[in-house]
Amino acid sequence: MSSDFEAYEQEFGTLTAEITNKIGRIPKLGGEEKTQLVLNVDKQLEEVRELMEQMDLEVREIPIQSRGMYQSRLKSYKGEMEKLEKDFKRSRIAYSDEVRNELLGEDAGSSESQRAHLLDNTEKLERSSRRLEAGYQIAVETDAQPETTNALGEPTLRGNSRITLGTLSDHRQQTILELKCVVTPDM
Repeated sequence: MSSDFEAYEQEFGTLTAEITNKIGRIPKLGGEEKTQLVLNVDKQLEEVRELMEQMDLEVREIPIQSRGMYQSRLKSYKGEMEKLEKDFKRSRIAYSDEVRNELLGEDAGSSESQRAHLLDNTEKLERSSRRLEAGYQIAVETDAQPETTNALGEPTLRGNSRITLGTLSDHRQQTILELKCVVTPDM
């Protein structure tokens, strides 16, 4: 029985070596060739899974006094199999620089300009937030106070505030425009 296990071990070694070689080639390929190689590796991984099942059955039939050694070897092979599957997964999604640039566009390296644009938009957003907070604070302070008019007949807010409602409306419009700029950046 142990000779059957050893034959399975040799087959496992051969298959995993082939799979490792193919996994290393997958990221470098493209198109139909890559697809065919991925399907081939997937088929070989399935063969290895079946082989592992056979090895597990063989270990169960080995006498108890010898079983421990074979179980540890089988456990090691299972760990190697898991590593192969992870490597296979990574290799299938690995892209060459050409594909990456095609997906991200030619400006993928201009992270500095993107960062500067992001910082500019963040600053605009903070300014707008401060204006909104100030407007909200004024509204809260004057909520209970009735409206009065100034010498020009424009409605004003009562109390210590010298801001007319027209000025407050202008601030609101400016804030809205800045928020629109942040949402739809100029590029």
